[in-house]
Amino acid sequence: MTVFKEKMIQDMKLRKFSIRTQYCYLKHIEHFEKFFDSNADSLGTEHIREFLTHAIDVKNLSSGYINQAYSALRFFFESTLDRQWNIKHIPRAKKQKKLPVILSKQEINTIFNNVHNLKHKAIFYTIYGGGLRVSEVVRLRINDIDSASMKIIVHQGKGNKDRHTLLSYSNLNILRNYYREYKPKYWLFPGQNPDKPLSSRTPQKEFHKARINAGISKEASVHTLRHCFATHLLDAGIDLVYIQQLMGHASINTTNLYLHLRDTSLLKIKSPLDTLSYDKNA
Repeated sequence: MTVFKEKMIQDMKLRKFSIRTQYCYLKHIEHFEKFFDSNADSLGTEHIREFLTHAIDVKNLSSGYINQAYSALRFFFESTLDRQWNIKHIPRAKKQKKLPVILSKQEINTIFNNVHNLKHKAIFYTIYGGGLRVSEVVRLRINDIDSASMKIIVHQGKGNKDRHTLLSYSNLNILRNYYREYKPKYWLFPGQNPDKPLSSRTPQKEFHKARINAGISKEASVHTLRHCFATHLLDAGIDLVYIQQLMGHASINTTNLYLHLRDTSLLKIKSPLDTLSYDKNA
């Protein structure tokens, strides 16, 4: 590792970037260096433009990935190398606005019934029951399950913010069964090394397997359970502001997305076309 990358790690720690963000930013710098077979500190603006253009035109990577690479490179050049970053010369990719896939309660139940490992099922219950991100559920500690107050305590979620979310009775029951069988010591869902939390890749892989076995053709991922948590709460009439707090969204605009995903049959909203007087046999 070069001196500059070591300094970048220090800079990210001082900014209190999450462990995941630090890891992702360093990976983007490594990909940048590998692309040109040179140290990042020896490269410049035109190299950045070429690298990002290749990622868009040739590799066809998502705008989310491109923008994260952009942010990592900008942080490295501005904060670590103390170089000027000319925004006009290197614009950010326009973010694609796509509505997430939503599963019905019946579809979720079918998927859960195809999960036969108690640990994996407990993880999926916790994600859907509390609206957690995968990165948050794997880093839960035993003491984060507050059964007295029926709350899950999420420490240092996205944006390095703590929050409380719901602990359902069904979730608590399966967590108790899981605890009796697996007897975790510190991390609620430890990995093969009990001193470390489970990798996020494991729930992702197991959910994909369960969805296929359940015969669900929707391109849903384990993160879909978090979207379903918010959408199903909204369908139940829960105020959007409360959902924002449970989800840990910094802005209500992010939570507003779920307004587009509601089950319109529950709203009893009629199309204006159905209010017209016309010959139905025409």
